[in-house]
Amino acid sequence: MSAQMNLLVTKNAPDFKATAVMPDNTFNDNFTLSSMAGKYVVLFFYPLDFTFVCPSEIIAFDRKIPEFKRRNCEIIGVSVDSHFTHLAWKETPVERGGIGKIQFPLVADITKEISKAYGILFNEAVSLRGLFLIDKQGIVRHCVINDLPLGRNVEEALRMVDALQFTEEFGEVCPANWKKGEDGMKPTADGVAAYLSKHAAKK
Repeated sequence: MSAQMNLLVTKNAPDFKATAVMPDNTFNDNFTLSSMAGKYVVLFFYPLDFTFVCPSEIIAFDRKIPEFKRRNCEIIGVSVDSHFTHLAWKETPVERGGIGKIQFPLVADITKEISKAYGILFNEAVSLRGLFLIDKQGIVRHCVINDLPLGRNVEEALRMVDALQFTEEFGEVCPANWKKGEDGMKPTADGVAAYLSKHAAKK
């Protein structure tokens, strides 16, 4: 695996064109990341279809689709499986190890070129659990990578979307453990001091 994943934050997200299985189970042979311009995107990679941690993550993201949509944020899943395998997995009931009718695109990275571009191809075989938050201009603003056995926190992905949108709207920065509806900090020495003083007084 290259160190490129760590270098993508603040850079343009690598665009790609690939076949994706869409929410209605049709194949889009010309699916591109750039088609999402003007929206926020959570692009997440997972190792393989028909495995164990992966369906729990995919279903967890799917359950939160309304929350992401309210934030003008699209979810895209990617693995090195073919679009035919993606479709077969979607058509397999959850109780039999499938993922059901999830409502976001699953991209087929059969050539592994997308995983390579994002720096998360592991042993030239599968993708690690990389997640990239991309803003409306196509810039990577946040990324996280997990080893294969470690599932991600969908609530944390939502929190990072909220944090990004907060900083864009108010020009303030988000302190540790910030959640939507809480105070931000002015990005000055006085602003940090005021924030810390106020919140220390609450303890």
